[in-house]
Amino acid sequence: MATKMKIIVISPNKALKDKIRQDVQGIDAARQVLLFDGGIENIELVANQEHPDIIIMEGMCQDIRKFKVLEQFNQQHPDVALVILCENASSEFLMEAMRNGVKDVLHLPLVMSELQLTVNRIEAKLKKADPMQKMAKVIAFVASKGGSGATFLACNLGYVLAVANEAKVALLDLNLQFGDAALFVSDAVPVNTLADVAANISRLDASLLTSSMVQVLPNFGVLAAPEDAEHAQDVKPEHIEALLKLTEAHYDYVIMDIGSTLNATSVKALDHADLIFVVLQETLPFVRDSKRLIYALQSLGYTKDKVHLILNRYEKGGDIRLEDVEATLGTKVYKTIPNSYDAVSTSVNQGVPIMKIAKHDPVTKALQEVALKLTEGSQTKKNGWLAGLLHHA
Repeated sequence: MATKMKIIVISPNKALKDKIRQDVQGIDAARQVLLFDGGIENIELVANQEHPDIIIMEGMCQDIRKFKVLEQFNQQHPDVALVILCENASSEFLMEAMRNGVKDVLHLPLVMSELQLTVNRIEAKLKKADPMQKMAKVIAFVASKGGSGATFLACNLGYVLAVANEAKVALLDLNLQFGDAALFVSDAVPVNTLADVAANISRLDASLLTSSMVQVLPNFGVLAAPEDAEHAQDVKPEHIEALLKLTEAHYDYVIMDIGSTLNATSVKALDHADLIFVVLQETLPFVRDSKRLIYALQSLGYTKDKVHLILNRYEKGGDIRLEDVEATLGTKVYKTIPNSYDAVSTSVNQGVPIMKIAKHDPVTKALQEVALKLTEGSQTKKNGWLAGLLHHA
């Protein structure tokens, strides 16, 4: 079913707004046109409330300093097409408008046929891009505390999904302070990092993203975290937003290693997640910190059907039982990962996925089971290589 095109008109001129709605909506009933008073000062609020495809705006043509607001808006809402209505626009104004992401500048008094052509062109481009939207299943790994094993699980699950399902997988290391995900599955030194991508966000496309990744497999790439805290400060929430929109459109699975810190950047990433895996171990400090983390995630609006527990290095018969963990945290454990110290240590020390060096290890099998669970209900064949491997393991 086609998505209804949502168009916002912002202007202090009621007659102009009514005329635009009549003409733009009249030619295509599938379009939704909403009218708002004011000018550029309302653009951020309206966009956050309505999530439009197009904003048609009047009222900023005499003050070129307002382009700073447009520049920030374009970074935070790169998917919203801006059309400005302007009387006597100078060539300087037109150039600045294009530099700041404005799709078109139309002269007042408005010629409705010109507006129709502009809206039709933008709409056609959006429809052409629509099949690429939100292909990926986005999975976030959050460590309840340092040493949980979240990075190991995120990296190795990505490898399993790429090998077993022939899926196209992107691993984004969003642990900005202490990220080292690439080392878990490759001995290659990252040429570029997330900070480099953020610095070039205005020209980010699939080719730039691929060239910035460590390619573990032809269908599995890792975007490394910034190399130090100074570069980490250059990564902003709007960069994460643009990055995720691109990866969601070009990959089957996007796996994010978040780390254990919740801030504006990590929350922006979690907003895109279909599943959030909180990783813990069966010790009191892990259980205590997991309880705090789950409460924080719920306070941010992430529902129980999105937040799941992965119990790492699990051993039966410990002081704290599985039932104790579930009762304390008020949720069932999604998956237990067995304790297999020797195989995991070898994998980490060599920078080689555990599936590659110990394909019959219990940890490998547990990750394969997680991968199979994730693919159920998707377009991936359920009875493929992975299902056969599990049935004969």
